[in-house]
Amino acid sequence: MQLQQNYQAFLDKGAEIVALAVAPASSVDGVRQAIGAAYPMLADSEHKVAEAYGVYNLLGDGLAAPSVFIIDPNGHIVWSYIGSSPTDRPSVAAILEHLR
Repeated sequence: MQLQQNYQAFLDKGAEIVALAVAPASSVDGVRQAIGAAYPMLADSEHKVAEAYGVYNLLGDGLAAPSVFIIDPNGHIVWSYIGSSPTDRPSVAAILEHLR
């Protein structure tokens, strides 16, 4: 919800938010509609992306750990945050601070 409420601040910094969930597309679309997310939400039902980023099943729950990656235009990760619990997420201010 915080991301949606602050979406314009990300756009103002030239950044795009993309959410990814280890879930079927129908579930992800339902969540996107329920929270009114204007940013893309993608399904990773086979957890290939979560595995590639090293965040799949870190918490032993068969899901991706809450995480944020800032990727520059060249495709390099310039900052990341990987939560240590299902509710461990960086603040919007912390994410915005790391955008260049």
